[in-house]
Amino acid sequence: MAKSRAPIKVRSVWISDVHLGFRGCQAEALLHFLHSVETDYLFLVGDIVDFWSIKKSPYWPQEHTNVIRSILGKAKHGTKVIYVPGNHDEALRDCAGHVFGNLEIHLDYVHTTTDGRKLLIMHGDEFDVIVKHSRLIAKLGNAAYDFLLWLNRYVNGMRKFFGYSYWSLAAYLKLKVKNAVSFISSFENALARMAKDRGVDGVVCGHIHHAEIREIDSILYCNDGDWVESCTTLFEHQDGSLELINWTDKFEQHKNVEGMIAAKKAA
Repeated sequence: MAKSRAPIKVRSVWISDVHLGFRGCQAEALLHFLHSVETDYLFLVGDIVDFWSIKKSPYWPQEHTNVIRSILGKAKHGTKVIYVPGNHDEALRDCAGHVFGNLEIHLDYVHTTTDGRKLLIMHGDEFDVIVKHSRLIAKLGNAAYDFLLWLNRYVNGMRKFFGYSYWSLAAYLKLKVKNAVSFISSFENALARMAKDRGVDGVVCGHIHHAEIREIDSILYCNDGDWVESCTTLFEHQDGSLELINWTDKFEQHKNVEGMIAAKKAA
């Protein structure tokens, strides 16, 4: 029997844009991540549950329930869980200020790192003009994005067959289309300006499914990415340093090991 690896121990973890209830959600990879990490703080930075998708086309497999159970299990065993709802789970914004044991819901939240930096945590849809002012256009864009993710599954099925690693079509197109690149830059700059106005050292957000850590006009901008395209997360280590982690390769390795174990048992 394969030995289970010791968990990765960090001070804080940020995840966002999981989109539970959406067929493109990589819940199995997220479960593997949650089982592999121990943390003092777990920040859920919006769009954890995709109520838009559930309303349009109900979908909720067991893996999505298991993700919720894993998060609640961490809260039960000492991890402080801070939930900052986004636009796809905006109904939970009505619960802002409520505390359920070791789980709290906030519209935004200021976290102080070990090395003393104050980070403002928010989903970021407040700075997306399309989402804020035209829900119809936002939903049309969401439908187009759903199609890209559907197509991505088939593209990666072929890549896996020929021995290639995972590749995100949606992320590739996002970085190749001039307007999308301009939007990402405007979004990042807007959040950095707002963080500066709030008197904090940095901002952590999600929403645009584009993981990034960079400094903008003396403000640290961090986006923890998503669990639909890239399976990315943001860590705060015990010394206060921040690191973006892409979990895709680790999960692929885990699946390969599981497959070899299953093959040996079947032999």
